Amino acid sequence: MRARFQRILALFVKESTQLLRDPRTLMMVFGLPLIELFLFGYAVSLTVYHIPTAVVDQSQDADSRNYIQALVNSDYFDITQSLGSEREVMQAIDAGEVKAGIVIPPGFAADLKRGDANVQIVLDGSDSFSVQSGYNAASIISQNYSIHLTTEEISKAGSQALKMPIANSIQVLYNPDLRDLWFILPAIIGMILQSLAVVLAALAVVREREAGTLEQILATPIRPLELILGKMTPLLLLCLLMIGIVMGLGVFWFGVPFRGSLTLYLGLSLVFIVSCLGLGLLISTIAKTQKQAQQITQMLMLFSMLLTGLVYPRNAMPLIPQWIGDLIPLTYFIRISRGIVTKGVVLNFVWSDAAVLLFYGLVVVGIAAMNFKNHLD
Repeated sequence: MRARFQRILALFVKESTQLLRDPRTLMMVFGLPLIELFLFGYAVSLTVYHIPTAVVDQSQDADSRNYIQALVNSDYFDITQSLGSEREVMQAIDAGEVKAGIVIPPGFAADLKRGDANVQIVLDGSDSFSVQSGYNAASIISQNYSIHLTTEEISKAGSQALKMPIANSIQVLYNPDLRDLWFILPAIIGMILQSLAVVLAALAVVREREAGTLEQILATPIRPLELILGKMTPLLLLCLLMIGIVMGLGVFWFGVPFRGSLTLYLGLSLVFIVSCLGLGLLISTIAKTQKQAQQITQMLMLFSMLLTGLVYPRNAMPLIPQWIGDLIPLTYFIRISRGIVTKGVVLNFVWSDAAVLLFYGLVVVGIAAMNFKNHLD
């Protein structure tokens, strides 16, 4: 047992020294995750505000102007053009000058009094996020504007007790201001960790093979599992350091609240990192060159972006994409991270995902060790 520990420790020292002497790798390790974090923090938003909008006001009365002002006051629409027809709106959207158009027909005020006013909202379907934000905003604003006008009419008629048929009381838990970053950051931490762990681990054995130093390692008494553990440990510590940096920036720089247990989060992050490192080492035993390893990891990152629930909800996907996403450890860590960071849940609520990650890590590390042993034989 002591000899095994000494062999793992010797390889750990060797890997750590090699890593610290490689400034390009260190720059990638610390630079790219921070760039990714700040890009998502400042540039990426699922809710689009200030949509460039063209207006066709064929009514030109006080009610139409008030309706347009209500759209502007919502901060979702910015009136950038005033046109004369729906055709001109279509041309402006085709030219990319605006993303939305509002067409108010003649006699808008009279139609309002009769209760059958109609406003046409034209949205650029090539931009799905703008369409979703514009559609939801226009629907809510139109509904609120109608309720406001109805309330005024009933008040003028002398009604003292105005009651709506349905009174909505909406409470948004955990993210009352609907800030996208509060939803994205816990998942981005997992994406950064997986990218970092898989890429570094995938290149670990392949780089040794291409440099011709793998034969020197094989000449030592080290066992396949010991080799895997010795290469994983420095990368594991590096990933834990990156967790602290990224989470610290998210909480103290971007103001994302951390509501759960930091000890629980770090413990489950450790299980997730081991799973990712094992997956990366498995890739490294399959790939023959660094280029092949990079291609495999790039494909994995593509699936991770689309199929793990990072941005797009998994319950809306067909079964086959969901099954593919189930093979990626990020799928389970995203639920764990969002649960602990955003909701402050305890282990009882995330134990199933944690158990899957633990089993996943044991399986991929075991397969990587056996695969490496087969190469030795």
